[in-house]
Amino acid sequence: MISARQSALTTVSAPHEDRRRHARLKISLFGKYMLTDRRELPCQTIDVSAGGLALAAPVIGHIGQRVVVYLEHLGRLEGDIVRPLKDGFAIQLRLSPLKRDKIADTLTWLVNRSELGLREDRRHERIEPIHKRVQVQLGDGSVHPGMLVDVSLSGAYVKCGIQPNFGETVTIGSTQGRVVRRSADGFAIEFLRLLPLDTFDNRAKL
Repeated sequence: MISARQSALTTVSAPHEDRRRHARLKISLFGKYMLTDRRELPCQTIDVSAGGLALAAPVIGHIGQRVVVYLEHLGRLEGDIVRPLKDGFAIQLRLSPLKRDKIADTLTWLVNRSELGLREDRRHERIEPIHKRVQVQLGDGSVHPGMLVDVSLSGAYVKCGIQPNFGETVTIGSTQGRVVRRSADGFAIEFLRLLPLDTFDNRAKL
């Protein structure tokens, strides 16, 4: 059986199947990135390898543009945009051999954690709230019905029929947050301020 680390480092010889030097793994990591204008913008990985990655991102840079990315578990990475995507772009990373090996080891751990069904690392524990129905207000003032899936001291996931932009500030109930992840049926936000610890439980209302 081929290990996850070998998979992350495999050299693909069949040119018509995949010309990438390293096989890419479908791993979702959150972070921020900076293009040459040095604005910090939120992002989420689509896939990652020991040599490159694809990002879902609100602003798409041009081919050859330098980009700096800060990702959970992987830290600071630097590279060049090699391909635009529908909602982001692909990056070829600039890595020393030592850093490349470290990335491969981290990918191995992430893949093994997923295969073993281990809980995802989070800054704060998420709970399922009793009061699920919420109003979602976007930056343009429009209000939409939503359903809270889970909530923590620092963020929440909301099922909703609208798709805010990455980085957009939205208000859930009376709590403001920034959109850090989107999916087919909703989005996740990071609160601008942590919820009060002394009143946080499954009965809390946003």
